[in-house]
Amino acid sequence: MTQFNFFLKLLKESFRDLIPIVLVILFFQLAIIQAVPEGWVSTAIGLVIVGVGLAIFLQGLEIGIFPVGEGLARDFAKHSSMGWVLIFGFLIGFGTTIAEPALAVIADKAASISSGRIDATVLRMVVALSVGFAIFLGVFRIIKGHPIHYYIITGYIVVVSVTFFAPQEIIGLAYDLGGVTTSTVTVPLVAALGIGLASSIKGRNPVIDGFGLIAFASLTPMIFVQIYGIAVYNLVDAQEVANVVVKSAVSSPADISINSVISGIGNVVRDVVPILAIIMFFQYGVLKKGIQNLKTVFFGFGLVILGLYAFILGLELGLFSLGETMAYQLTKGDSVFVIYAFAFAIGFSTTMAEPALMAIAKKAKEISDGKINDFALRLFVAAGVAMGIALGAFRIVDGGHIHYYIIVGYLLVIVLTFIAPKYIIPIAYDSGGVTTSTVTVPLVAALGIGLATNIEGRSPLIDGFGLIAFASLFPMITVMLYGILTEKLGVKSDTEIEAANILKDALVDAENMDLATVNIDGSDRRHSLPMDFSAVVILVPKDKKIDAIQAANKAGAPGVTVLRADGIGLGKIDNYYRTSFEANDAMLLFLLPQSLVNPVIKSIIHSLHITTSGKGIAFAFPLTHMKGISLSRHDIFVNRKDHTNPDINTEELIKKEEEKVDEKIKETAVVHDPSINK
Repeated sequence: MTQFNFFLKLLKESFRDLIPIVLVILFFQLAIIQAVPEGWVSTAIGLVIVGVGLAIFLQGLEIGIFPVGEGLARDFAKHSSMGWVLIFGFLIGFGTTIAEPALAVIADKAASISSGRIDATVLRMVVALSVGFAIFLGVFRIIKGHPIHYYIITGYIVVVSVTFFAPQEIIGLAYDLGGVTTSTVTVPLVAALGIGLASSIKGRNPVIDGFGLIAFASLTPMIFVQIYGIAVYNLVDAQEVANVVVKSAVSSPADISINSVISGIGNVVRDVVPILAIIMFFQYGVLKKGIQNLKTVFFGFGLVILGLYAFILGLELGLFSLGETMAYQLTKGDSVFVIYAFAFAIGFSTTMAEPALMAIAKKAKEISDGKINDFALRLFVAAGVAMGIALGAFRIVDGGHIHYYIIVGYLLVIVLTFIAPKYIIPIAYDSGGVTTSTVTVPLVAALGIGLATNIEGRSPLIDGFGLIAFASLFPMITVMLYGILTEKLGVKSDTEIEAANILKDALVDAENMDLATVNIDGSDRRHSLPMDFSAVVILVPKDKKIDAIQAANKAGAPGVTVLRADGIGLGKIDNYYRTSFEANDAMLLFLLPQSLVNPVIKSIIHSLHITTSGKGIAFAFPLTHMKGISLSRHDIFVNRKDHTNPDINTEELIKKEEEKVDEKIKETAVVHDPSINK
C-alpha cells in the first residue's frame, strides 16, 4: 500500500511537470502559428502515457537502481577494493555509452560530415572510452578527496586548447557529444555510485564529494572526439561517400503495433541489460555477496524498463513530431525573435520534464538535508537550458563561431566556481550532463537543424550542431547562482532550522519548575528548555583526579565541581575513630544533560580502570529543578534529539550551526533581566 501511495504521488508530480510543455505548445501553435495541429488527439494520448511512464520510471529508480548502486559503493568502500571500484566505474561508463541509441545516430551523421574520414563504429568506441575514463577519474577523485573544480577547470582548459587545432567540421559535433552520452538510466546509477562512495569513506561529504561523476562524463567526450578528429583529418584522405541527408524533418506520429511495442521494449532492455550484467558480475563475482531484496531489485529494474519505454512511446505518439513541425514552421517565419522565444520556452519546458534531472534533484535534496530544494533546483537548471538554447539559436542566425561562445561560458563558470558555496559546485557541474537526455535532445536537435537549413549561408551539418552544448553549459552557471542566492538569503537545511528553532522558540519562563533554565555558552542569555539532567559523582584517589577530569572532558562534560574527600572503606569503618581524617580522595561532581551521562561515566571508568584493577566509585542519579547551569549550543542540540528530531545529532550540520546561529540568537533571544519580574 505504501508503494502504491508513493506511485500516486509520483504520478501527480509527473503530470504537474508536463504542464509547461503543453502550455508552450498551445501558445505557439495557436497564437503564433495560428493553426490547430494535426493529430492533436494522438499528442494528448501521448502526453498521458508520458506522465504514467515517468512515474513508473522514477519508482523503479527508487526501489531498484538507487539501492543497488549505493549498496555496491558501500561494499567497495568497506572492502577497500579501490582497484575494483575503479574498474567498475570504467565498465559502467563504457558499457552504457556504447549502447546509447542517440550516440549511434549522431555517429552515422558524423561519417557524412567527415566525407568518410570518421568511421561511425570507431567514433562510438572513442566516445564510450572517454565516458568510461570519465567515471574512472571521477571515482578516483572521490576516493582521494580532491576538490572537483581542479579537475573541471583543467578539463575546460584542455577542451578550449584542443578546439583551436580541431577541424571546423568536428567542433560542434564534439561539444554536442558531451551532452548526449549520459543516458536516462546511466545518470541515476552513476549518481548513486558517487553518493554511496562519498557516504562510506571517512572524511568525505556526500554533497560535496558525491556529485561530479556526470560532469566528467560530459567533459571528456569533447576532448577525445576533437583529438580523434584532428588525427583523422590529418591522416585519412577524404572519400566519396553517400551523403546522409539531414533535414528539418516534419515527421509523423509513430504507429503502435505489436511488433513496434516488442521492438521498443527490446531497445530499452538492450540499454539496461549491460548495466545489470556489470552489477551482477561485480556483486557476485568480485564482492561475492548476494543482493538484498533481490526480487524487489529486479522488480525495480522491470519498472525502469517499462516506465522508460512508456515515456519514449508517449513522446513518439505525437510530441516529437509536433515539436519538429513547429520548429520547421517557425524558421519559415519572418521574425527571428519568435524563434528565440520558442527556443527559450521549449528548452525550459522540456527540461522541467526531464526524468534524469528529477532523479538527481530528489537525491540532492535528500542528502543535503533539505538545504537544496529539488523543485527550485530544477527551475534554475531549466532556466539555464532555456537561456543556452536561445543563445545557441542566436549563434546560428548570426553565424558566429561556437568556440568563442563556449570559451566565454567556461570563463564565467570558472569565476563562479570560486564564488559559489562548495556544496553546490559538484551539483552544478552535473546539471550540465543531466539536462540533455530523453526529452530535450530530439526537440533541440530539430530546432538547430531547422534553423541551419533555412538560413542562407548556414550548413546544417556544421552549424546545425552545437545547441546541445549550449544546453549543457548554461545550467552550470544558473545552478551556481542558485547556490550563491541561497547563501545570501540564509537558507538552512532541515536540521539547521531545527537547531535554530530550539533556541528561537525556547521559553524564557525561569519560574517554571518543569523546565531547566540554562545559560548559552556562558553568556547572560538564559533560556528555559525541557531538558533532562543527571548528577554524576566520581570518587577517586587524589592522584587520579586530573586523569578523571580529562577523561570526562574528552567525553563532553562541560564543567565539574571538585571536593576534597576522605574515604573510609570496609576495613576501617569499625575503627573510624582511629582513622586520620586527612583528605586522600577527591569527589568530582558533574551536572550533565542526560545524553552525556553514559559517555562521561564510560570514559572515566575506562581511563581509571575502575571496573577492573583501578580504584574509585562512579554513580549517577537524576536531577529536577535545574536552574543556572551553563551549556554550549552543541550540548543543547545533541541533548534535544530525544525531544525533537532523532537525526539532529549530525556532527557536520551541528558544527555549521554553531558558526551561524549566533546572529540568530541575538535577534530572537530575550535577556533574562531580574528587574523585569518586579
